[in-house]
Amino acid sequence: MARLLIVTPEGQQERELVAVNSVGRHPNNTVQLLDRIVSKEHCIIEVRAGRYVLRDLGSLNGTYINGQRVAGEQWLNDGDEVALGNTRMVFREANSGSPVAQGPFNPGTSPYNPNAGGQNVAPVGPPAFAPPVAQPPVPQPPIAQPPIAQPPVAPGVPWASSAVPSPPQSPVAPPNAVLGQPAAPNKAAGMTMIGAVAQSKVTITSSMLESHVRSKIAAAAQQFLPEKSIVDVEALRRDYEKLRIAYELQRAIGAELDLDKLLEKILERAFDLLAADRAAILLYDESKTLSPRAIRTRKGVDEPFVVSTTILHQVEKERVATLSSDAMLDPRFSQAHSIIMQGIRSSMAVPLLFKGELQGVLVVDSQISTNAFGEKDLQLVTNIANQAALAIANATLARQIQRDAVARERFQRLLSPQVAQLVLDGKVEVKQGGVSTEATMFFSDIRGFTSMSEGMNAEDIVSMLNDYFERMVEIIFKYEGTLDKFVGDEIMALFGAPVSHPDDPIRCVKASLVMIEGLREFNNDRAAAGKIGFEIGIGINTGKVVAGYLGSSKAMQYTVIGAPVNLAARLCSQAKGMQIVISEQTWLRVKDLFEVRELEPVKPKGIAQPVRIFEVLREKS
Repeated sequence: MARLLIVTPEGQQERELVAVNSVGRHPNNTVQLLDRIVSKEHCIIEVRAGRYVLRDLGSLNGTYINGQRVAGEQWLNDGDEVALGNTRMVFREANSGSPVAQGPFNPGTSPYNPNAGGQNVAPVGPPAFAPPVAQPPVPQPPIAQPPIAQPPVAPGVPWASSAVPSPPQSPVAPPNAVLGQPAAPNKAAGMTMIGAVAQSKVTITSSMLESHVRSKIAAAAQQFLPEKSIVDVEALRRDYEKLRIAYELQRAIGAELDLDKLLEKILERAFDLLAADRAAILLYDESKTLSPRAIRTRKGVDEPFVVSTTILHQVEKERVATLSSDAMLDPRFSQAHSIIMQGIRSSMAVPLLFKGELQGVLVVDSQISTNAFGEKDLQLVTNIANQAALAIANATLARQIQRDAVARERFQRLLSPQVAQLVLDGKVEVKQGGVSTEATMFFSDIRGFTSMSEGMNAEDIVSMLNDYFERMVEIIFKYEGTLDKFVGDEIMALFGAPVSHPDDPIRCVKASLVMIEGLREFNNDRAAAGKIGFEIGIGINTGKVVAGYLGSSKAMQYTVIGAPVNLAARLCSQAKGMQIVISEQTWLRVKDLFEVRELEPVKPKGIAQPVRIFEVLREKS
């Protein structure tokens, strides 16, 4: 069976060939090559007319057989040397037993020599392969091949006569570009993706690497030298550049407080200042994990954005901006499978620091160009990150203030202003899921409300209930109770949750007496206006309940659940108009302060044994 002998920096391996073999960087290929210069789907080696033929799939850096670039298709003979990027292979026929000479791996022998500035050149020096054993000529079926265009011979370059045109490069700034000369405006930049879309486009992968800093800049290096300390023009240029970038970025983002829009503008400005193919902003989520929040890609760059955890850990640990001029050559990333697969050649990762706190990381890369970024570019990105961190901190603070305002409004609808402030200040904790506590439950509803409402129009009913609820809730808050909910004409309130007092049952009963008096005044006002009045019944019980936020992820409500709650609701149903009925558990806690009258025991629905109940008459002198 025919086979390929593959020589890589890690050693030699042998792969048997099947009828159709795909070769490339992607793992779905029959033969996968972890070589950044190799395309995802680079070439096909297949059987045709009883022989193997190699077909190039239009790869950017080309496929070479015995030093000649393949244009279309070419038959393979035993001993042929095939070069793809930095990988060399030898084709062996099924019955061939000729060995391959072992020698040191020299990437300079590949037609694509990265050490030659990214140019396709002829092999440098003698090939590492032993010359193949002489084979009798084998007739080849004709395969149409277009002529290979040869570039003009460059004077002074001895190997130029066999040179192949270098692969097209993206328009990027030279590595040693002067800081302060931004890249041309990016007319072909793609759309910025925000939130969940950005997360789906960015993959964070782990790699087992030992990391060391090859090039770094302290992210907080934003200090400006005093005028008297400036001794050279370069220091003045650096300070000017910091001010220019700060001004340009501030003008671009303005007073934007919407975090998603702000991130989009930051990436847009980064693309204007840098010759980048992709850029992403990762922020900490609720679980304190770096998560992609926004990504921007240059038009035509469709591959997923792979960010190595090696890069992120480096930035998180040392709080410095890191530069990899060529990820394949950078020893920190030499074994990072994800980087090799994506062909990242230049990358920068910069921390977003505000007042010493790391908010996230800005990652920029150039996938096509080798050495696209230099240390001056890293300084430029660092300056961008300093301004971006300040803007992100302001936007985050604005969102927090907005959330606090919403929370304050919500709590103020349920709690007295004093208690609401305690909750917002964190002095009282309100937990989702609930905690066990003792509380006194209050229920009241209007007697005969259904029949009364039949003779009233809807507007009058709503107006009456709003006026009635306004007075009752004010009394509840006066005694530091918590409004649980309105259910039609019914009011449910809590005394002892989320804030508890030693005298919560007493507070509840006092509030009930004041409500009865307040309702009488309310009815007098309605009578004076020619409107009918109404009466309420009140039920109160004390016991152990579970209190907390209950509901779905879209609608949460603070409430209490448990058997004592049900009993309080049953007692409210037992109460007559303008009557306050309390349970024995409540009576035991208030009997010294209120005059009561014991009523006939009742057996509410769902309770096996009759319970003692009492009517509250008045407060003792």
